[in-house]
Amino acid sequence: MAMNRTVAEFILLGLTQDFGKQKAIFGVFLILYFATLVGNFLIVVTIKVSGTLGSPMYFFLFYLSFDDACFSTTTAPRLIVDVLVQKKIISYNECMTQVFAAHFFGCLEIFVLLLMAFDRYVAICKPLRYTTIMSRRVCSVLVVLAWVGSCIHSSAQLFLALRLPFCSSNVIDHYWCDLQPLLKLACMDTYMINLLVVSNSGAICMVSFMILLISYGVILYSLRNHSAEGRRKALSTCTSHFIVVVIFFGPCIFIYTRPPTTFPVDKMVAVFYTIGTPLLNPLIYTLRNAEVKIAMKKLWCRN
Repeated sequence: MAMNRTVAEFILLGLTQDFGKQKAIFGVFLILYFATLVGNFLIVVTIKVSGTLGSPMYFFLFYLSFDDACFSTTTAPRLIVDVLVQKKIISYNECMTQVFAAHFFGCLEIFVLLLMAFDRYVAICKPLRYTTIMSRRVCSVLVVLAWVGSCIHSSAQLFLALRLPFCSSNVIDHYWCDLQPLLKLACMDTYMINLLVVSNSGAICMVSFMILLISYGVILYSLRNHSAEGRRKALSTCTSHFIVVVIFFGPCIFIYTRPPTTFPVDKMVAVFYTIGTPLLNPLIYTLRNAEVKIAMKKLWCRN
């Protein structure tokens, strides 16, 4: 494929130009990133080693935590390191790699959240057929499909990014290479490409969010027939899932479902889903889940 470009590198402006704030950003985001890696690593190891967390919910949680660690790694290290240098230069190839990786792991997060909602739906609404429907083979196939779907999505985003011609400016007013800030720099009419971005990323965000809302609505409706204890357990699990969904999808929908405009607030909104969600997921899923907490205590106290 012929690449349409005249720049070899881009300059990232980062979150702020203020030197005092940059030092604070370095400290805060280094701690947040470290906490994200540790939190998700703990969940991945606990689920892999523990004998009690064998259900499909934890099978999917394993992949969500693995994905969160990778997703934050696509943007956070660059943001942290760039704070220390005066001129934040990123090569063209590195920029395109970041577009692909961030969209791959971001999309995988969405698909895994959908699988987790499907798992909860089957467990609560079809309890007698749960083990048949959600067999290990079915779960594995669903995860493979999620990986393939994410690869198709991110390849499409990369294809669009590679077609953008850059003539004059190479300064990206962001802390990572995303399509919206790149579209702003391109010296061509980006209306059609933005339409494709909205119909790809935007549609995945909106449709998935609607499916998740409907599935949790159906789950809540079906809970009225359950015992008080069953209702409490199911509500606890679904609430934690729902908090994650809102925190992740709110910013995504704000960024990817609008005309080709960029707002100053975009960078802070992007922090929410690229750095905030991967940190909050392990906290929400462990603090609200007794089984994970018990398994962690057993595993780490034994060691």
